[in-house]
Amino acid sequence: MSYQKTENYDPVVTAEIASHVKAVLKLLGEDPEREGLLKTPERVAKSLQFLTQGYGQSGTEIIRSAIFDEKYKQMVIVKDIEMFSMCEHHILPFIGKAHVAYIPDGKITGLSKVARVVDTYARRLQVQERLTVEIRDAIQEALHPLGVAVVIEATHTCMTMRGVEKSNAITTTSAFSGIFLSSLRTRSEFLRLIENK
Repeated sequence: MSYQKTENYDPVVTAEIASHVKAVLKLLGEDPEREGLLKTPERVAKSLQFLTQGYGQSGTEIIRSAIFDEKYKQMVIVKDIEMFSMCEHHILPFIGKAHVAYIPDGKITGLSKVARVVDTYARRLQVQERLTVEIRDAIQEALHPLGVAVVIEATHTCMTMRGVEKSNAITTTSAFSGIFLSSLRTRSEFLRLIENK
């Protein structure tokens, strides 16, 4: 079985980004015509389009594409969702995991849709704080659950590779709505259940 690429990139956008990458390489003192760099501008252009494809997607619509009637009213948690995003301040990656929970109020969604919502907002230029809130709000708006909880833990390469160069620093952000805000017991149960032991 042969391997086939499935990504589709706009050739005009790819060429435009690649021309700028080539100029940046020259400004850095590199020779973009040397063998190892000949295809780098195009590769970077395609990479950036892939890493920011979330701009063309809607987290709310992803959830709405798979909503089911269900009387279940206990916590639903999808934890340890791998997450990759790009810091909007330095265009460097931050990598980590998201933990997402909601308490249904007559409606549930497919579990994979929760992970897709994380990807949708992560694949944009981001700050972790906004990313956390956008995931919460999309699920809240689409499902109207009793509450939503989101916690993200991530390592930012803008802190590990440059700047303060603190390789073990992990940033944790949280966003809650509904019963997760009003009930300490519910919020504490969620935080206990996402602990990695």
